[in-house]
This record gives sequence, C-alpha cells and structure tokens, in this order.
Amino acid sequence: MSKLGFTVPPGRAGRLWLVRRLQVARRGADLLDRKLLILAGELGRLRESAARAAADWDRCCAEAEQWLLRAGMLGGQRAIRLADDGQAADVTISYRLAMGVRYPASAECLTPSSATWDGSVMTGTRQAHRAALAAAVRHAAAAEAVRVIEAEMLATRYRLRAIRDRWIPRLEQALTEVTLAIEEQELADAARLRLATGPARASARLPRGG
Repeated sequence: MSKLGFTVPPGRAGRLWLVRRLQVARRGADLLDRKLLILAGELGRLRESAARAAADWDRCCAEAEQWLLRAGMLGGQRAIRLADDGQAADVTISYRLAMGVRYPASAECLTPSSATWDGSVMTGTRQAHRAALAAAVRHAAAAEAVRVIEAEMLATRYRLRAIRDRWIPRLEQALTEVTLAIEEQELADAARLRLATGPARASARLPRGG
C-alpha cells in the first residue's frame, strides 16, 4: 500500500484502520464545506463594506483636495507648510474571528488637535484632511479584511480538493483492496479446511474389517 502514500496494517486491523480514516476524511470534508459556506457569506458582507469605504475615501479625498486648493490660493504654499505641526496620527485596529480566521473588523484614526492653524480656510483644510485620513484607514482595514478572507477561502478550497480528489479516493481504493484480500484469504482458508477434513470423513465412512 506504500504506492498510495500510506502504509496499512495487515488483515482486519488494516480494514478497521482504513474505515476510521475514511470517516475522519469525510467528516473533515464536510467541515471544510461548512467553513467555505460561512466564509462566503462573510466575504460578501466585507466586500460591501469595502466598497462603501472606498466610496467614502474617494469623496473625502476630493473634498480635501478642494480645501487644499483654497488654502493654497489664499495663503500660498508657505502657509500650508507652516500649518504642518508634525504630529502623527494614532490608528487603532480591532480584529474579529470567523471560523478561526482573524481579520480587521474596524479601524479608528485619531489625530491630535492643534492650535497652529489659523483662519477658517486652514481649519477647514485640516478637518478635511483628517476626514480623508480616517477614511483611508477604514478603507485599508476593509480591503485587508477582504484579502484575508479571500486567501483563507482559496486555501480551504485547496485543502478540500486534496481530501476529496486524492485522500478519500486513495483510502477507498485501499479499503477495497484490503477487503478483497481478506475475502480471498477466508475463501482459501475454507478450501484448505475442506481438504483437510475430507479424507478424515471418508475414512470414517469405510466399513471396518472383522
């Protein structure tokens, strides 16, 4: 049985060994099927969320560009450079588990407040860019969630195909061969037993000399 990729114990023990592994393989295939179904539903929801996040990001980017153009026209590039306080944003990502798969569920971007921007245009520009940054973070998290689920579904399909197309057929083939070998052995044993007991019965029927 080495050509099948595994070694089967001889005799009835081998048949029992194969039956148990077939049960495990079929149960595993059923679980992977269920996992794919659940992940497919989750992927649909995540794709919708990612599409909304992408649309929101596009809208926020367009608004930020408009505000930046106004700020440049009113104060020039120097005013824009001076408005940069150099403070970094803080991003917090929350994760979720689905069928053992961990992926980003939400993302929050916090930008520190600053009093260095004066005037309504600069304030509006800063707020618009904050909104665009937050939208970009949400979109990045949503897109990563889609990527993670898609990758897991692809890997699950590969595992399911390996079990159904290779592992289960090999086990079934091995079980058939072992069962036939056992039946042939039982027939051979029965034939030998008949041959061994035949002469004894024949001699028992012969008349005794007197």
